[in-house]
Formats: sequence, C-alpha cells, structure tokens
Amino acid sequence: MAKCDEGYLCEVCGDDVGAITDSDLYLRYVIGMLDPEVLHTTRERHQRCNPSLAQYIVDEKFAPVVCEGPFDKRELDPDYVRQREELVTRGWRRLREVVKSGLPIVEYPLPEVLAQLRDQD
Repeated sequence: MAKCDEGYLCEVCGDDVGAITDSDLYLRYVIGMLDPEVLHTTRERHQRCNPSLAQYIVDEKFAPVVCEGPFDKRELDPDYVRQREELVTRGWRRLREVVKSGLPIVEYPLPEVLAQLRDQD
C-alpha cells in the first residue's frame, strides 16, 4: 500500500486515526500546543494514546483517561489541573464544532490561540 493510502497512523498503537475528533495532533493544534507550521510534519496519535493530555478532557461524552506516573493530574496542583481541564476540554469540544462547521483549518484554534498567532505575524 502506498504511504498516502495508509491514512494517519497513530505513532503509539499503530492504528488509523480515522477522525479528526480522535486526533491528539489536532487537539494540540486547537489549544495552541502545536505550531501550525509543523502540523503537516508532526506524527499523529489518538487522544487516548496520549494520556498525559487526554486526562484533562472532562466531558460526559468522553470516557475519563487516567495517566499513571509523574504527570497524573491527581498529583498536581488543583488550580493548574482546573485550568488545564478547562482549556483541553474546550479544545476537544472545538474539534467537534469545526468538523460540522466547514471552517478552514486556519480557523480551527480557540479564539485566544488565533489571537496569539495573529500577534506573532
């Protein structure tokens, strides 16, 4: 099979990341953790295959993820955890919105991330 026919394979589990709504790459882009210039060259992962980030998604439609070890949110400062949960959950929900909206990829990020990107130019 040609590389372009393989889809976007998760660098952790090797399975296809079939939907943008399951994409750790696009979640990180939407919340400002990934520079848009490297979006096309960065390896893909399922959100659940990155538990250090997925643990911060708090939504009834997303089964909780536990991250064992030093990055476990249960071991971190509660204010930091609350801020991360708010940001990452908003990003997760934003991915669902953009899929339905037909927005161009440059408008996927959260408003504050878009503002920061514009300020960099």
